[in-house]
Amino acid sequence: MTNPIHPVGATVRTFDSIQSLTAFVGQPGIMSPAVRVDQETITRFGCVTRDSQWIHVDRERAKAESPYQDTIAHGFLVLSLLTHLQSGCIAFPGALMLLNYGFDKVRFTAPVPVDSCVSATFALADVTETAPGEARCCWRVTLQADTADRPSLYADWLILIRFDKARQA
Repeated sequence: MTNPIHPVGATVRTFDSIQSLTAFVGQPGIMSPAVRVDQETITRFGCVTRDSQWIHVDRERAKAESPYQDTIAHGFLVLSLLTHLQSGCIAFPGALMLLNYGFDKVRFTAPVPVDSCVSATFALADVTETAPGEARCCWRVTLQADTADRPSLYADWLILIRFDKARQA
């Protein structure tokens, strides 16, 4: 059976302990497979978040009035894709828990036009052991749309991870 999160042929980097994470700090980033951001996704996100700004959901008006000449994805939509993008290139076998701890920095530096394919690079900047078998990781994330000359997003993403203490010994 094919795993839709880890497509056949996709390279997935696994981290099965705090030690494996710590050893990876400072290494080149891991790139995710791309995902397409289509109008249906943008519109549905707008409905869920109640953000119906025309630059996101009204293609005719955006083509006529937007400097981007079409709709663009919501910044928070792009940010929310990070979990999916990370799961396409990084796995944590044996982890008891992964928890989004927040962001120290988020910058939206270029729009993501409708029908762009986006991918992200995840570089592990820091690992702080907070308890036996538990750590806070800071991932430096860069998200790039295939239609843009420069990255669309930079973020320092904090994730708490807990492994089975017995496996860590």
